Amino acid sequence: MAGDLHTHTHFSDGSCSPEELVAAAKKIGLHYLGITDHDTVDGVRHLYENGLYPGRGVNIIPGVELSANHPTRDIHIVGYNIDIYNEALLEMLDKIIEARWERFSQIINILQSKQYNIREADVLKVAGTSSSIGRAHIARALVKIGAFKSVRDAFDKMLGKGCPAYVPRYLPEVDEVIDVIHQAGGLAILAHPKLVGDDELVESLCPKMDGLEVYYPFHKPEETQHYFFLARKYNLLIAGGSDFHGAASRFVKELGDFTISDELAKKFFVAPAE
Repeated sequence: MAGDLHTHTHFSDGSCSPEELVAAAKKIGLHYLGITDHDTVDGVRHLYENGLYPGRGVNIIPGVELSANHPTRDIHIVGYNIDIYNEALLEMLDKIIEARWERFSQIINILQSKQYNIREADVLKVAGTSSSIGRAHIARALVKIGAFKSVRDAFDKMLGKGCPAYVPRYLPEVDEVIDVIHQAGGLAILAHPKLVGDDELVESLCPKMDGLEVYYPFHKPEETQHYFFLARKYNLLIAGGSDFHGAASRFVKELGDFTISDELAKKFFVAPAE
């Protein structure tokens, strides 16, 4: 069948629980499933602590998606096969989550000062179990109260970079992110390179990485080919995934709409100790 190495649960900004995500993967026959929540391993840890990982029917690859600091570009790095209890990793995640909460409060204060009738409680209700509160949760809450027509509209007019309610947050440096992924025993993969928006920057990062997310829903065929050759040039693992969130505003609506071959996916799977 196939695999999907890039998915999110409601422990970050996805809409599905880890159990629902795994069940959906089994139903459609995925062999490999990478769970890569933003700035948290709580989804995978939830499965493990409830006896659902390792499981049968689908090979789960524990991961995390981390943002790295850059003055003008969004750089996301996915760590695969990480130790979800690694001390260095958890220390970095705690620092990032704390910064997320501080930014969350600042954004709400700005929105309120601009007469948007939104409270922190409104966003927390949308976020549910997530401790990784982000702009996507705020955008959904704004849509829910009728302030904007869509999440994209909220980002374009209020929450995106350069917009009135945009607030930067603490981000670790690229080398710090890669180092902590390696300390946790994982592989560091540059996520969705097209979304970086600067292919020269992407190529400059390649020598630092273990892999490149060549296959991604937003990549046009010629862009996929370009990143494939970059991966080959720098002897990188070739990754791919749907970036599934379970939300209509994302690139794929259903798990299974975008997959990669078993041949590629299995290179990221290490069987966990039973």
